[in-house]
Order: sequence, then structure tokens, then C-alpha cells
Amino acid sequence: MRDYQSRDHANVHRGVHTLSERATALFEEAREALRRFVNAASTQEIIFTRGATESLNMVARGLGERLRPGDEVIVSGLEHHANLVPWQMACARSGALLRHIPVLDDGTLDALAFETMLSPRAKVLSLTQVSNALGTAVPVQDFVAKARHAGLVTVVDGAQAVAHGPVDVRSLGCDFYAFSGHKMYGPTGIGVLYGRFDALDALPLWQGGGDMIETVTLQTATYAALPSRLEAGTPHISGAVGLAAAVRFLESQGRDQIGQREAQLLHYLEASLRQQPWIRVIGEGAPKVGAVSFVVDGVHAHDVGTVLDQFGIAVRVGHHCAMPVMQRFGVPATVRASLSLHNSAADIDALLAALQATRERLS
Repeated sequence: MRDYQSRDHANVHRGVHTLSERATALFEEAREALRRFVNAASTQEIIFTRGATESLNMVARGLGERLRPGDEVIVSGLEHHANLVPWQMACARSGALLRHIPVLDDGTLDALAFETMLSPRAKVLSLTQVSNALGTAVPVQDFVAKARHAGLVTVVDGAQAVAHGPVDVRSLGCDFYAFSGHKMYGPTGIGVLYGRFDALDALPLWQGGGDMIETVTLQTATYAALPSRLEAGTPHISGAVGLAAAVRFLESQGRDQIGQREAQLLHYLEASLRQQPWIRVIGEGAPKVGAVSFVVDGVHAHDVGTVLDQFGIAVRVGHHCAMPVMQRFGVPATVRASLSLHNSAADIDALLAALQATRERLS
């Protein structure tokens, strides 16, 4: 990003001078890197956004225009607020009903209950691939297949999944897939909305402005083809360049190998936490990716996080932008330990030792 800003910085798609052409080339090379990363069929199916939140809002706003009173949107009880609140807003505007797939005691979703929701009234399924709060890995391919067979438009929040193993949107079969750069070693403020071409092309316009038009008069406008029609204004060019660099980094590590190594660490972490009678793992037994969420008996999660920080250990504490998950399990907040390819078993041992010291200090 520093190299781009120092040597190639200019607006894209707008100039014939050398800097603009170089910036445009880097920007579109980044789009191709993201296409390859998720195995989209075309770069026209890759829309740059500010992150998964904006991507999901774009889809909810667009699909929400088609909803009518009595229609139903299905989400789950595991969703991040970014894949819940936009659908609440869409239903409030349209008169549609928002339904949620229940969360079982082990942190997985009730697949049988989901099947009963697939009535002619159901129009949209929007589902997380991995719970950011619990780490639960959802079998989205199965859910998506059943939803599409029933005629629903399918949306997947992949923000917690893309850094931890291969993602193939064509194999998943979803209509839309959203993710963020900062979840995959990339910069903040940049993300992607993937959409199957037909689904994306039918999405109502999200914003108006520069670069998303073909012609404009004082009264009317005609609009550009994908992806430009959904990327109004000057994009986050340096962010796209940085995100492409993150893609190259993850690919250089071997995405299958990343998943295998992380799975071993995650098993070690969860098994070690379960051995402590004063620690309760939330969603114990569910298949997990990237994170374990837990509470310490008698100690608030925020206090645990504060003391762990004094040992040089950073964890996330709170409701993790997933308050319904906390309500489901009857806790105000949890401690979430996240793992990725930079971690080791020594990091887990240090966490466990610090947790023991934290308990002794605060109990």
C-alpha cells in the first residue's frame, strides 16, 4: 500500500495519463486476485465495498425492495449484527417477517427446524458460514442447497471463514457471499461482495454517482455494466491493493495447510479449556473454525480480558456484536480466543497460564 501511494497513486478508470493507467491496472489486478481467491466465474462478480457490513447492507437493501407483506426472510440465531440488523430494517420497511433458525445447546443450528421454514412465503436465506461469537462452523452448503431448491435467494456472511481455509463460492452455490479484508490479514475499510452474475445484475442500484453511469442528462441516466454499476464514486484503491497482497500471502501459506494446522491448534485449545472446571466453553462440541468462546466462573469477561492484557495476551471480550447469541446462552459476555496461522501451541500454553493467574487474582 505504501508503494502504491508513493509511486502509482491516482484515480482509476478516469484518466489517460500514466499514473491513472498504472493505478487502474493495480486495482483491476486486485479484483482478479479476489476472483481467484473465492473461485468466482468472472471479475464482474466481484464488487469492492468497505467490508462485509456494507456488502450485507447492499444486498439487504436491494433484495428488501422486492419483499412484500407476508414474505419471510430466514437468518439464524448465530448471526453477527451485520447480518441481522440490515434484515430487520428490510423487513420493517416491507412488512416481511424475519425468522431465525434456532441454536442448539452445543452451538450448532437446528437443521430440522430450518427445513420447516422453507414454505412458499420464504424468499431469502442469509446465513453466517462461521460464527464470530462462538467459532461454530455452519454447514452452509447444505443449508444453501435446500434453500435454493425451495426457490430462496441465498446470502452467506463469510467474514469469519475466508482466512481459515479454501472458499469456493461456486461449490457453495450461494447467490451472494460477503467478506472483509481485516479478517484476512488485509487492511480495514475494504471488503468484497461476490454475487452470481444474474443475481448481482438484478440487484437494485445501491448508490448513484461517478463511474457507475454510461450517460447522464439533467433528467435521466443510463448505467454501466457490472462491476462498475455497484461501485459508485472513487474506490478505496490502496485498500484493494493491500487486500490483494493479503490474498497472495494467504495463498503462499497453502490454504488447505492453514486450515489443517489451525484445526490442530483449535482442538488443543478447546480440550485444554475443558479440563479446567472453572471454565465453561460456550457451544462445546460444535465444529469450530478460528475461535473458542468461554466464560470464567465468577469473573466478568471484561475483567478477564483486562488482566490477560497485562500478561501480553490479547483476546476479544463482550457480546462480539452478536447479542442474541449471548442471550441464547444466558451470559452477558464471553472471552473469545482467536487462532490463526501465526499462532502456536506455546501461545495457547501462555493463555492457559495467564487464565490461571487471572482467576487467582480476581476470585
